[in-house]
Amino acid sequence: MAAKVFEYIGKFGLTLAATGNVVNSAFYNVDACHRAVIFDPFREVQDIVVGEGTHFLIPLVQKPIIFDCRSRPRNVPVITGSKDLQNVNVTLRILFRPVASQLPRIYTSIGEDYDEWVLPSITTEILKLVVARFDAGELITQRELVSRQVRDDLTEREATFGLILDDVSLTHLTFEKEFTEAMEAKQVAQQEAERARFVVEKAEQQKAAIISAEGDSKAAELITNSLATAGDGLIELCKLEAAEDIAYQLSRSPNITYLPAGQSMLLQLPQ
Repeated sequence: MAAKVFEYIGKFGLTLAATGNVVNSAFYNVDACHRAVIFDPFREVQDIVVGEGTHFLIPLVQKPIIFDCRSRPRNVPVITGSKDLQNVNVTLRILFRPVASQLPRIYTSIGEDYDEWVLPSITTEILKLVVARFDAGELITQRELVSRQVRDDLTEREATFGLILDDVSLTHLTFEKEFTEAMEAKQVAQQEAERARFVVEKAEQQKAAIISAEGDSKAAELITNSLATAGDGLIELCKLEAAEDIAYQLSRSPNITYLPAGQSMLLQLPQ
């Protein structure tokens, strides 16, 4: 009799456990910043996107596929060629996330690992197209322009797959060793040329200063000799020239209506 009671209890416990598992499998949770797509083998993938919270589904028939809709980073390295046929190593860092309303189409056409299929191939294609428009030197000097064109082209292309790019940036851009050494040698040569030009300009300035000083010295010597030979005649000539210049300047002033005598034009210079 006791054996039968334990047998009934065991069956009841198994039935209760099975029922609990079925009931538990009828509910699923969608965490914050996540979305769910319901797969039904009879109706395939439903077009409804399920938001955050606890939801009900048909046990053993429907299956929730959870997608992370937060921005995630990904680095894509690419080896490509520039416009002048230089090999370039480029690494592009992107922040991407799926468009929530397009998750059913993404799952149907690509799958859960959509980022593994779409991002490397599309990013490589866009990077090769954009880098091929620039010379090696332009890739260095116009890096912001290159990054902006990559971002614009990649954003437009990824939108066709239901993806949003929150940020795109070039984090790594290098050339082959031979080209890098040639660029460094060119920069050194330019610096040496600038240094030589500075030395030449400085020497020319010093030469001009010496010539000016020699001219001043020669002019002073000539004036001294003239005073010694001409006496007061040269001084009188200088006075007349000064008076003429003062009179000319005063005649042009609107506030002057009368010019004084010639002697006062010399501003009381000593005789």
